[in-house]
Amino acid sequence: MGRLFGTDGVRGVANTELTCELAYKLGRAGAYVLTGQDAQKPRILVGKDTRRSSDMLESALAAGICSAGAQAILAGVIPTPAVACLVRKYGCDAGVVISASHNPAEFNGIKFFNSEGYKLPDETEDRIERIILDAAEGIPSPEGDQVGTVHRLESAVEDYVGYAIQTIKTDLAGLRIALDCANGAASVTSPEAIKRLGAEVLVINNQPDGININRGCGSTHLDMLKRFTLENKCHVGLAFDGDADRVLAVDENGCLVDGDHMMAIIGLDLKNKGLLAHNTIVATVMSNMGFDEMARNNGLNIIKAPVGDRYVLEKMLEGGFVLGGEQSGHIIMTMHNTTGDGLITALKLLSVLRESGRKLSELNSIMKDYPQVLRNARVSNDKKYNYREDPVIAEHCTRLEQAFHGEGRVLIRPSGTEPLVRVMIEGKDQDYITRKAEELVRIIEERLG
Repeated sequence: MGRLFGTDGVRGVANTELTCELAYKLGRAGAYVLTGQDAQKPRILVGKDTRRSSDMLESALAAGICSAGAQAILAGVIPTPAVACLVRKYGCDAGVVISASHNPAEFNGIKFFNSEGYKLPDETEDRIERIILDAAEGIPSPEGDQVGTVHRLESAVEDYVGYAIQTIKTDLAGLRIALDCANGAASVTSPEAIKRLGAEVLVINNQPDGININRGCGSTHLDMLKRFTLENKCHVGLAFDGDADRVLAVDENGCLVDGDHMMAIIGLDLKNKGLLAHNTIVATVMSNMGFDEMARNNGLNIIKAPVGDRYVLEKMLEGGFVLGGEQSGHIIMTMHNTTGDGLITALKLLSVLRESGRKLSELNSIMKDYPQVLRNARVSNDKKYNYREDPVIAEHCTRLEQAFHGEGRVLIRPSGTEPLVRVMIEGKDQDYITRKAEELVRIIEERLG
């Protein structure tokens, strides 16, 4: 069997790839590794999204936790960032979320947080994996009154909503806001939080039935929200993904406000208030060149991390930075949470909108996107990393970069899960970069196919 942990926990099709047996083993090994061998009745907080398979996996995971002598504290349906937040509030030894984020309902996942609310480093995941796959360490099996117990926590949603709304000091009265909850975990938290702050809230896709999570809705499918926002003359529309750790916005005209733009709006507000540490935002290599241009024009520094929220967070912690994120809307504000938090990001954006008295389209105009073209080159799986050493590919990329004269760029990266090399070209001329991207894809496929 290959490596269990991917870039965001263990994921797969529920009941065939991510089985109850595996969930049990993850609960047992995770409890053993994360709570320490000497802890007395350690407590592990467990949250889940709205997928039908989440109940099944929750039961198996809780059984594994109890088998290792720990208590499973079941928070029910709740966003991923709520678990990261409440682990600290309740003084738990670890947290677990059962969710496959923005993926379709048949998928599910299990991801862990430590006692401080941070996702696990690779070495900790590797240790859990070795225990499961290689029996690298023996896990004690307590008996009698040392066996763990299951407790249901009824206050988790209220505690998280209460925490989230106090992260801003702005009354949102007067704003008419459209929300797309993706039929996921945001359904139980986001509408309530924003209503409490005084806004008028119109909600779609907040009736989860176990199989409609992310289906044609949420942050990966914005067309419905764009129409709804326009039809109802809302000031802003907000779309969450299935586990509500990310959010994207649309303005009053139905135009996208992606993660880069939200970081620009929020970052400038924090800078003007003297709250943006080192006047720096951490973005990823996929952030638009327009983001860099905006930063240069407004006295901001941008640090680039590899794609993935864990790498963004690493850079933030290394440099003491407070704002970072991705185009996808996965935005981290370390003054409020230890992971991407869709609700807190949304509240911060709404507070800037309300305080400024301007339209979101006006705030959004601070940054102009360069056109981007994304294409996939289909290659042999065992050759997808060879583009780095291939002289023909390297020379073609170099010539293309030189032709841009600093007003464009080429980014190539292999897919982590598929036999693909992803090509992104950015520049000012859409037709030109489209032709060049397709040309580069052909060369990569010829060389590495």
